[in-house]
Amino acid sequence: MVRPDLVKTLRLLLLKVALSAVACGVVACGGPAPAKGPRDVLTQYAVALDEGRVEDAYALLSDEAKKTLPFDAFRRMVKENPDEVKQVSQSLLRPSGPPRVTATVSSPSGESLLLVYEDGAWRVDGSAIDLYSQANPKSALMAFVRAFDNKRWDILMRFVPESEAEGLSAKKLETYWTGEQKEELENLTRAIKAALPTAKLEVIGDHATMPYGGSGTVELLLEDGRWKIQEFK
Repeated sequence: MVRPDLVKTLRLLLLKVALSAVACGVVACGGPAPAKGPRDVLTQYAVALDEGRVEDAYALLSDEAKKTLPFDAFRRMVKENPDEVKQVSQSLLRPSGPPRVTATVSSPSGESLLLVYEDGAWRVDGSAIDLYSQANPKSALMAFVRAFDNKRWDILMRFVPESEAEGLSAKKLETYWTGEQKEELENLTRAIKAALPTAKLEVIGDHATMPYGGSGTVELLLEDGRWKIQEFK
């Protein structure tokens, strides 16, 4: 039986490798052979995993990924989970669209701006004009807080998952959020807002999690291309 924690680690590692590829897209990475761009890095990594060349695969990881997963732990994970590693390598080798090189600039308040590298120059992504973007988990949380601060109950309805939206309306949401639960919900949104500038979100597939307020967590769900608030814990 596949251990869920190992699958989770492998998926997170896959994400970090993708980020490593972006970093290596302009300057060739160290490792078994120079890479021309992000797709080349991912292909080299996948082939190295598939052929059992653990050191070559590890050499293609970013410094941040290596801090999270030391070489001995990486080698042990590859050795003890050959089927899962094979799945990861095969998924990386499947055809996909051209890589998209991006960068995110964050302000001290936690606001972030996405830049896209196009035609040899950095340009501001279209998401910058969307005040209530749900394109990614962090943007969704910032939009959620902004909508609450501005009392945009109609906007807050967008963050309700489909499974919980039946019978709910903006007016009912306003009644609930301004009633007996008002103080608790205000404290919750303040805690999320305070956590956003340094937040490290964990994204696995169509689910994301962010810790806040010391012991709380907010869970998000991706539905129809938009991130929604699934649960506060």
